[in-house]
Amino acid sequence: MKREVITLDGYGRVAVPLDTANVWMSEMELVELFDVIAPTLRAAIRAVYKSGVLNPCEVERHVKLPNGYYSEAYSLPMVVALAFRIDTPNAAWVRNALLEKLCLRKERQCFGSH
Repeated sequence: MKREVITLDGYGRVAVPLDTANVWMSEMELVELFDVIAPTLRAAIRAVYKSGVLNPCEVERHVKLPNGYYSEAYSLPMVVALAFRIDTPNAAWVRNALLEKLCLRKERQCFGSH
């Protein structure tokens, strides 16, 4: 499976892949993206599941990492939910980038791409 990840550089610039259907991020990638510790991330994931907003069967998958190990990975809907659940500057940058991408996509649908 080809995976895409959302990245954040040291200047607060967020790179969201064009192919969002293949966004699957490991726990460590999410820890780095949101600048939180693993227990904080896990608590946020549990809270999302407990709220009933997302189902683990739909947003969680095991993926093989480059080092040969397997890890749980989370799809874009979970990344979006976490971006709104976690309160860090990195999460705010991710939220803003996702909303900006959504608004630009909506404009293109309404006005066509020129």
